[in-house]
Amino acid sequence: MEKSSNNLYVEAVNLLKNLIQTPSFSREEEKTADILSNFLENKNIQIFRKKNNVWAKNKYFDPKKPTILLNSHHDTVKANLGYTLNPFEAVEKDGKLYGLGSNDAGASLVSLLSNFLYFNDLELKYNLIFAATAEEEISGQNGISLILEDLEKIDFAIVGEPTLMNLAVAEKGLMVLDCSVKGVSGHAARDVGENAIYKALPCVEWFRTFRFPKKSEKLGEIKMTVSQIQAGTQHNVIPDLCTFVVDVRTTDAYSNSETLEIIQKNANCEVKARSTRLNPSGISKDHAIVLAAQKLGINCFGSPTLSDQALMPFDSVKIGVGDSERSHSPDEFVFLNEIEQGIEKYIALLSEIIL
Repeated sequence: MEKSSNNLYVEAVNLLKNLIQTPSFSREEEKTADILSNFLENKNIQIFRKKNNVWAKNKYFDPKKPTILLNSHHDTVKANLGYTLNPFEAVEKDGKLYGLGSNDAGASLVSLLSNFLYFNDLELKYNLIFAATAEEEISGQNGISLILEDLEKIDFAIVGEPTLMNLAVAEKGLMVLDCSVKGVSGHAARDVGENAIYKALPCVEWFRTFRFPKKSEKLGEIKMTVSQIQAGTQHNVIPDLCTFVVDVRTTDAYSNSETLEIIQKNANCEVKARSTRLNPSGISKDHAIVLAAQKLGINCFGSPTLSDQALMPFDSVKIGVGDSERSHSPDEFVFLNEIEQGIEKYIALLSEIIL
């Protein structure tokens, strides 16, 4: 792996530093899209771009062959107040590279791009498309969803997110529910009206205790969490409306639509989903990439966190450089040796399939 551990690694780290030093909040990724476009064009690779999404096909792309999508995102969340370092300064210290987006998901992005370059000039069993996409942190409409119709037919995708280079063979989906319970207003000092808060309490308890009949082999149970609640206008008026928000992490045991139907049938309140588009995902244990990971001793697991996999209508796995627990944390960092080892592990994994 001399090629990956030297030239590709050095290039990847330098590119990542450039990305860190360029703010790229969701919906504001123009400048990092420019950086990635220029990087590829300087290597005489034709790029495609739609808004802030940039992608490229390998040199010997053949429509008759199956295609693998190598995807990660270049947008970031905003730096939180806990930062002690400048989030837009790429700082190397004690074997770490600090900076906003270094771990989530810059290290995976540049490592997947290194793999695209490594395999670009080779005759492969599969085609490769590398795509650096936008708005992942907000599951936005102008991210991966925007370019799916422009890509060739994708047979499966490798999504770069920090997993310590373990392979997520399933991922929970997400639904956000707006729930409401109506009462009858009255004076708080009198025995009149119906208190919407009291009526809502059994509903909140239902969300806490309900268990869906089917349990996912890879992802376990669906998790529902009441995360916000609102009622009342002033202290002496019985509230006639109580609203609350429920975060639902769905599994491949049900589609999001099926999950919503069960909730609406059983919860004794009005339930509306903001969206059902962020679906759970899973891949067969007999899929080539799962078998390749097992051969290489890569741990396979089910992920509780969301990524752009939720928007992909084809098989996908999630594997990447860094640790999910560092994502969105103060003074975000990635270990430099994680990048080097990640590039090599990606190459080993893909080599099992495409060579």
